[in-house]
Amino acid sequence: MEEQIKKIQLNDLHVALGGKMVPFAGYNMPVRYSSDNEEHLCVRNGVGVFDVSHMGEFMVEGPEALNLIQKVTSNDASKIVDGQAQYSCFPNETGGIVDDLIVYKFEDEKFMLVVNAGNIDKDWTWVNQHNTMGATLTNISDGMSLFAIQGPKAIEAVQSLTPVNLSEVKFYHFTVGEFAGVQDVIISGTGYTGSGGFEIYVKNEDAEKVWNAVFEAGKDFDIKPIGLGARDTLRMEMGYCLYGNDITDTTSPLEAGLGWITKFNKDFTNSDALATQKEAGVSKKLVGFIMQERGIPRGHYPIVDAAGEVIGEVTSGTQSPSMGVGIGLGYVKTEFSKVGTEIFIQVRNKNLKAVVEKLPLLKA
Repeated sequence: MEEQIKKIQLNDLHVALGGKMVPFAGYNMPVRYSSDNEEHLCVRNGVGVFDVSHMGEFMVEGPEALNLIQKVTSNDASKIVDGQAQYSCFPNETGGIVDDLIVYKFEDEKFMLVVNAGNIDKDWTWVNQHNTMGATLTNISDGMSLFAIQGPKAIEAVQSLTPVNLSEVKFYHFTVGEFAGVQDVIISGTGYTGSGGFEIYVKNEDAEKVWNAVFEAGKDFDIKPIGLGARDTLRMEMGYCLYGNDITDTTSPLEAGLGWITKFNKDFTNSDALATQKEAGVSKKLVGFIMQERGIPRGHYPIVDAAGEVIGEVTSGTQSPSMGVGIGLGYVKTEFSKVGTEIFIQVRNKNLKAVVEKLPLLKA
């Protein structure tokens, strides 16, 4: 039986705006409205809005909320204060990752977990399965819309819509307030582009009102709707991982360069095995690279050494709209992971030179 493709709240609006709709993570999503390059540069230089309402949101509440989050996530959620968000992952029992996520702390007994669209059901099952302590869990994904207003002009474009001083919402912090005449909107200093801005969580019934208000307020700033195509190239320039490509249920957070969100001062799923892996060292690492020869790297292209021996595989790759060269992420044997190391990407049977580069690939 064919999987039923879900529609986000503003599906028809995106069609009317000329969005090219494609199935993505079980949802009908706009991949582009004009061109990926144009939309990418709009976010890097101005302001654009992504409708990412396909993402999942789970509320975790009650006296055991923090204990459950500490058990299922790799980062230390006891360190976050009210109004702060934290990047984390759900490790699995076999050394890989169930999903990456953002943990939002409202107050001591109230948290929200924001998970990837394609993993909502899997993550919901996973968190419930580990909820032996009796935290209160609510899956609010189907009732919420999420807009990412991103770019250097994001704040001035929509400041008129809210009494909240947007320039005071620090990176990875959030507040709940009025936005576009709607109460209780979550305004979060997060995003997936590296160009600043914020994300707003609204109930579905308010989504169209808020979207229209954002575009009305931002029209003097040439605000544009942005599709998933540009979202992908923007995050690659920053070296941000995409679940299913750069991190999967078989990649360890330590291999993926996510040691910084893997805290061994507490017990969490598979923490002993990951601590042992940290001690022993990993045999492969996720690196960013920049092509030195013309060619566009793509997922699953082999990475080879100077002798043509396979040393790894590309997990994400593109032609960077900002830099005008091929860039990518991929796993290589650890001895090839040092910044400045010369590697070769096999593009159509040609071994093209690339260099391992410190992230983000796009320098400010």
